[in-house]
Amino acid sequence: MEQFSLISDPLFYLVAIPAIITIGISKAGLGGTGSLATPLMALVVSVPQAAAVLLPSICIADVFAMWAYRKTWDKTNLKIMIPGATIGIIVGTLGFKYLDSSMIKLIIGTIAVVFSFSRFIDYLRQKIPPAPTKANIFKGGLWSSICGFTSFVAHSGGPPLNVYLIPQRMDKTIYMGTLAVFYTYVNYAKIGPYWWLGQFNITNLSTSFLLILAVPIGIFIGLWIQRKINDIVFYRTIMTILFMTGLKLCYDGITGLI
Repeated sequence: MEQFSLISDPLFYLVAIPAIITIGISKAGLGGTGSLATPLMALVVSVPQAAAVLLPSICIADVFAMWAYRKTWDKTNLKIMIPGATIGIIVGTLGFKYLDSSMIKLIIGTIAVVFSFSRFIDYLRQKIPPAPTKANIFKGGLWSSICGFTSFVAHSGGPPLNVYLIPQRMDKTIYMGTLAVFYTYVNYAKIGPYWWLGQFNITNLSTSFLLILAVPIGIFIGLWIQRKINDIVFYRTIMTILFMTGLKLCYDGITGLI
């Protein structure tokens, strides 16, 4: 039996605690900021280890988010997105050991940058936001499948999912509630495959359970932010975060491939 142990590097905790707080903020107030967590953690540990350490904290944050946004979700979108995400998780599970995490980061980052930049250009040209789109089986299935895959590999499902959800411009509370239900399903669905792939060991689990203590801080900050800003500022902030996250992922992907 493995003995109880923790990651001992102080630098790890200087990076990991802010990463966990961003997850809480993402779950409760600014969907998308959580995509920063894995790139941050990857500065001090490998991407697979970062994903394993983060998952238990993410699952706890999902419980808080489900409670905070109870009964405020879009059922039509969820009926489209959850089956799509399941396909992505299955593909991620089967291909996990053969994947190049740097290439995946570059692809996710490129999607995020191109989408957010194009939306900014649309806003500048039209001076008013484009007309909201509606739930779509094909688009929702495609982007949620990609989200399930990238979330499984690197907890970076936000950029592809936002490509589908942001153009709908739903009420911010409905948006956050929909994310809460969707990611609760996705993240709990990843536990079994992660265990099967050997991603959970005593060190990773012990460290993760210690970091869970930072989750409520992020949740509190996220709820405060969500209640203080209107829908227009909310979505512009999400787009800015998405763009910056995309740049970071592109940088990490390119440097990892060189």
